[in-house]
Amino acid sequence: MVALAAPHPAAADAARAVVAAGGNAFDAALAAAAALTVVYPHQCSIGGDLVAIVRPAGQAPRAVLSIGAAAAAVDVAALRAAGAEMPSGGPQTVTVPGVVAGWAAIAGLGARLPFADLLAPARALAAGGVPVSAGLRRAVRDGIDVVRADPGLSALLLRSDGSPVTTLSQPVLAETFDVLAGDWRSFYTGELADRLVAGLTALGSPLSAADLAAHRAEVTEPLTRVIGEATWHAAPPPVQGATFLAIAGSPDLLTDASRARRARDLLLGDPRTGPIDLDGLLRPEPTPGPSAAGTSAAGTSAGGAKPAGDTVAVTAVDAEGNAVTLIQSVFWSFGSGLLDPGTGIVLHNRGSSFSLDPAHPARLAPGARPPHTLCPTLAVDGDTVVALGCQGGRSQPWILAQVAADVLASPDLDGLLARSRWVIGTAGIDRARPTLLLEPGTPDAARLAAVAGELGFAVETTAGRHDDAGHVQVARLRDGVLAAASDPRADGRPAVL
Repeated sequence: MVALAAPHPAAADAARAVVAAGGNAFDAALAAAAALTVVYPHQCSIGGDLVAIVRPAGQAPRAVLSIGAAAAAVDVAALRAAGAEMPSGGPQTVTVPGVVAGWAAIAGLGARLPFADLLAPARALAAGGVPVSAGLRRAVRDGIDVVRADPGLSALLLRSDGSPVTTLSQPVLAETFDVLAGDWRSFYTGELADRLVAGLTALGSPLSAADLAAHRAEVTEPLTRVIGEATWHAAPPPVQGATFLAIAGSPDLLTDASRARRARDLLLGDPRTGPIDLDGLLRPEPTPGPSAAGTSAAGTSAGGAKPAGDTVAVTAVDAEGNAVTLIQSVFWSFGSGLLDPGTGIVLHNRGSSFSLDPAHPARLAPGARPPHTLCPTLAVDGDTVVALGCQGGRSQPWILAQVAADVLASPDLDGLLARSRWVIGTAGIDRARPTLLLEPGTPDAARLAAVAGELGFAVETTAGRHDDAGHVQVARLRDGVLAAASDPRADGRPAVL
């Protein structure tokens, strides 16, 4: 049996099919993740990146970082001459997509079924068509200018009269899945890679065949922290997992989140391009004063539209104790705003997170990986295993921290995810100045507002549940019982398969 949570029913159906064929938590999570790239093109794609924490039963958890690099031929000087920040979308923001290599790495750590079988449900969805979900309808409405500007996206999402489609039909993407089922490496070194590079070149991207061929998913030790009796695991830089670990279990979460936010913006970058102050990320210095709350997010583009949509999380745990929490993403809604017609792939804009400051740890450089918001986490406490992740952009650490305090033992996971939450941010939550955004009924709201004022944040309350508060997914094995919950802010559902 497998407990699984994902933000779209088609993902749960894909997982059900592979579990029925003998699959475990690894198989279920991968089938769900592949299905999501078909039904949720505004949030994820095989043209995006992937970060995961996985635990083969009885073994130590591992972190999988399949984060694509900037092109070797990127013209850093030209981008600096064009402005102080990276563009928010377009061909210069497309880094090597890591999702496919990430799937393969996860499969190699514990999946039972052939890779082609894990992709089969997604391929069928692409070929047969699926109804447009409520979340995708909102994304098309809110991003209509981006959709109209790109021939690939407009052909997928709009009718000839310009109105939104009600069914997604993606025959070219189905053909791409056929190629991947034969050999996933073709995405990076074969026929599919050649086709994708031709499309990228036509769109104006500097990515080359050599850039794709150089990509490898990194499988490494996660960062860990013991909180109470549980050991929490999160991904290392260039992922913001340290930011979550810095604040999880805090008795003064808002204050510590403010400190951790500032440290992340100043210190997070790619260890492959220079040293990273990991201790500074894990143990942030006290915020100097209200002005620090207004520090711009170095390493991220503050211009353009907000990064709505951005990610999907999939969590799965089985009765043996295998566990997967993965997040895959195109970053902003519809990523770079580009769909390659030759492959049917929506291309992410992770490169917009680079800094053009040559002294910043997240500086743009040939072959560098951008700082990453994806923040899956996994906890182990004796025989209890919890896989936890969320959509929520740069707010993921404090979204998860609000859930983590109770997720190990709560008898009501659905109620826990429905509970009102808060986030802090600026451009990431579509605000001009640093803001504490509260959902109605957020616990301890008056005290939080007072603390926010001392930290220099504006305070707002939303009209109801809000996408900015994240789409949390959780799967758990506790006392031999499997359970899962999917955030009511999304379109998904949990399942015990």
